[in-house]
Amino acid sequence: MTRASRSKTASPKADEDGTRDRILNVALQEFSRHGLSGARIDTIAAESGLNKGMIYYHFGSKEDLYVAALEESYRRFRQVESEFHIDTLPPEPALRKLVGATFDFHSAHPEFIRMVMSENINQGEYIRKIPDLRAINRSAITLLDRLCQRGIAEGVFRADIDTVDLHMSISALSFYNVSNRHTAGFIFDRDLGAADVHAARRDTVVDTILRYVRAP
Repeated sequence: MTRASRSKTASPKADEDGTRDRILNVALQEFSRHGLSGARIDTIAAESGLNKGMIYYHFGSKEDLYVAALEESYRRFRQVESEFHIDTLPPEPALRKLVGATFDFHSAHPEFIRMVMSENINQGEYIRKIPDLRAINRSAITLLDRLCQRGIAEGVFRADIDTVDLHMSISALSFYNVSNRHTAGFIFDRDLGAADVHAARRDTVVDTILRYVRAP
């Protein structure tokens, strides 16, 4: 029996006893710190309290585990977005909450940022191996599009908003504060991780997006 086939047969058991989630939690940290090439299965096994055989039993290979960890990082982000509950708020407060919460998620989960950066170094080679990744991320665009349509209908948002472009702008502004924390922090002699700097930067990002979408 191959490692890959063992992984498939073991999935139901992994869901029941939490082994798969435990491995993924550790793998996310290891891959985010060292990338695919630098991460070590020995380390993931040791920090999971398992042996290497169990890692391969559940995931088949190091590359398969990396793909699973990459997928999980996106799933967790989208799950958090589904809990924002912005549909009951007026458009501007709803967008303000969405942008602020997105900024906070990026700051609280640097492992997600590092995983995305690592996969871009790989030129997206492995993200293409996640068959339903576009479906996973479609919810983010659907949520934002629904919000924008409400704002347009009420006359508070401009009518020519490109939802995907808006999503990328929110992501880029939120991403930078983490991805460039050490470089920009050194260059400008500013601790981007400090609570007061985080709060001020968060306000700037939220206001920037709101000013962009407001109807003239």
